[in-house]
Amino acid sequence: MTEPVLKIENLEVDFGGFKAVDGFNMSIKKGEIRVLIGANGAGKTTLMDLITSKTRVTGGRVLFKGRDITNWQEHDIARAGIGRKFQVPSLFKELTLRDNLEVASSEQVSVWRNVFVRPGKQENGHRINEVLDLVGLREEAENTAGNLSHGQAQWLELGMILMQEPELVLLDEPTAGMTGHETQKTSQIINNLKGSHTIIVVEHDMIFVRSICEKITVMHLGKNLAEGNVAEIENNPLVVEAYLGSSGIGHA
Repeated sequence: MTEPVLKIENLEVDFGGFKAVDGFNMSIKKGEIRVLIGANGAGKTTLMDLITSKTRVTGGRVLFKGRDITNWQEHDIARAGIGRKFQVPSLFKELTLRDNLEVASSEQVSVWRNVFVRPGKQENGHRINEVLDLVGLREEAENTAGNLSHGQAQWLELGMILMQEPELVLLDEPTAGMTGHETQKTSQIINNLKGSHTIIVVEHDMIFVRSICEKITVMHLGKNLAEGNVAEIENNPLVVEAYLGSSGIGHA
């Protein structure tokens, strides 16, 4: 049996007696797109924080490709091959899209040294064009990032993460604030990454979830309430009671 890319074992974090994540278990196989859903306060973003060490684990462990990375430094986790996209894009707004991708590919640790990397100095042209195509921004390559629409800014940041060639990509509500057209394009981008990257998506837009999901994990009160495909989750009485109600996925 192939070893999972990510395995979470009995993970927990205690905030002064409150366990935001409480004995959580999950296993993700290579090339999988896993969607994580749950009501506000279920612990989804906190779980992402624990995986990337933005928040320190107080119990259990995180295994990445068989290595225990629990409470590693954030930059070491990134170097190991885990990339994370937050809800609010972090871009160099005065630089072009191409220059943003050039900076993202730099091996320099310091953000300030990255800002002054001379675009074109590194031989990344082919990879940059490849990523621009992946995120649908090739025609915007020479435009300034500060002039992008909300959706385009989200896609550029995803491109910046892809320039680092992570094996595991964490996406926290990637369609928040997007138009219907932008959401549809985002689903196409993520589906095009299927197989080449392992992806975990935290999302509330259930129509979007249906468009990308292979397997869904439902979080409730910091625990793994249920896992399965769309039909299995929709028909799980515990999930219906805790989260979906009678509307089902695609109508929530």
